[in-house]
Amino acid sequence: MATREELVSSLRGTPVELPGVAEVQAMLTADPTLKCVVCYARISFDGRAKDAHGIEDQHRELAGKAKGLNWLVVYRYTDNDKSASKEEVIRDDFEQMLVDLTRGRTPEGYPVHGVMAINDDRLYRRPGDWERYLRAFTSHPDRVYFDSNGLQDLYAEGFEVKGLVGVAMSLAETRKKQRRSRTSHHNRAIRGQSVSAWRPFGWDDDKVTLRPKEADAIRKAVTDVIAGASISEITTEWKKAEFVTAKGNPVQYATVKQVLLNARLCGYREIKGELVRDDDGQPIVGEWESIITPKQWFAVVATIKERGRGTGQPRGGLVHKYLLTGILRCGSKLDDGTTCNNKMIGIKANDWLTYKHAYMCKKTVDGGCNKTYKRGDETDKHIEKLVRAKLKREAATQAEEVPEWGRDAELEEANRKRAVLETRWQTGQIDDETFFRNLPALDAQVKALRADQREHMAKAAAAEAATADVDQEWKGKTLTQRRTAIKEALHAVIAVPSGKGRKPFDVNQLKPIWIESSE
Repeated sequence: MATREELVSSLRGTPVELPGVAEVQAMLTADPTLKCVVCYARISFDGRAKDAHGIEDQHRELAGKAKGLNWLVVYRYTDNDKSASKEEVIRDDFEQMLVDLTRGRTPEGYPVHGVMAINDDRLYRRPGDWERYLRAFTSHPDRVYFDSNGLQDLYAEGFEVKGLVGVAMSLAETRKKQRRSRTSHHNRAIRGQSVSAWRPFGWDDDKVTLRPKEADAIRKAVTDVIAGASISEITTEWKKAEFVTAKGNPVQYATVKQVLLNARLCGYREIKGELVRDDDGQPIVGEWESIITPKQWFAVVATIKERGRGTGQPRGGLVHKYLLTGILRCGSKLDDGTTCNNKMIGIKANDWLTYKHAYMCKKTVDGGCNKTYKRGDETDKHIEKLVRAKLKREAATQAEEVPEWGRDAELEEANRKRAVLETRWQTGQIDDETFFRNLPALDAQVKALRADQREHMAKAAAAEAATADVDQEWKGKTLTQRRTAIKEALHAVIAVPSGKGRKPFDVNQLKPIWIESSE
């Protein structure tokens, strides 16, 4: 079965069964009623199937009409999945057709006596395109034009104005459809109905029922990201599990991030990144099954966005290979009496050694002193042991219930004031100037309160995730999660050189610099 690209390609250019240029010229001489015409087919949206059936149907119908009119189709122009009403969309075949109409022949040299299209709105929807098309069409005399309304005389007096009126009506209808679509989209959102064009990842084709395997992967990803995992690590896991998008494409970093930021996960509806709320300011709950709780969703969104603001936590693009790269600092004393304090890097150990990696201070040309070297496995083991001990001491405190937010009444009052202001404006009790002068302050207050609410929910979710079984939880952490936990517990680890010669590993040469809880 031909792919869409192969089908579209076959519907472009000179038909394969068409005789050569010289033979067609002989046919024209023998039959003065014969016309050589070009056909144009276009569709704005190729549909979910993406099988180009729309343009295929148009060309099939045009070929049948041409045969009935004793016309010979010498060229086909095809713009699939392209809008004619959007200025930024370039229709390559339409532009090529204008060039060919102006010079009077196709690229292969066949004469052009006319144009066929299913409807004029396939050719143009904007005044500028209509004017360019008419100018190219009438650049040669006695051409014919055919669409669903039959034969049209584009040379007739007043036809240019008639065409502009048709374009204006077409634009008006397009905008009406767009308004209806936006209104319908918003109303369905208010009712909590799904408006997704494609099956959302995590749900079945009905967009309501969960797909267990995908839903479980999302739940785990949310928990892992809140605990410090990077989106890159989640992406790698999903690729290994061979997950694909609704369109059948492999998951990418951007795909995973978009899934995790989608309010649909906790049952909420949103439009253009904003939660859809009822008259009381409460989020609208959708008709589909939720995967996580609202508290978890607010927490994962806050976590991802906080990383994007450059807090030093991993953003997902960089995944370190070794646990303590950049955390270990060289404690070697320099000739001037100062400490090197350069960040140490992780390296692959020599093959003859029993351990796989090590840490060393950078070479002097890179700003280091190259005097401190530590075997990686024992260094990692010791620092992890210290951090786990600290986490165990803090687990009981972290697991304590976070106090209630306590600002619900304040948010409710802010929403009420905004609703009252809008009602007074809608009913004509206040003028536009008064409404728009007071609106920004109320909007800012509501926005600030909601941001504070999200931050509180994120803290509450983190507190709930705290567990006394630190050792068991640590085994399940990814490298990035372990690095995050270590960096939250330590400013750095000062590594003192062992001195010359091979000496046994000494944990006393590693000095952790702890982050105090008051910080």
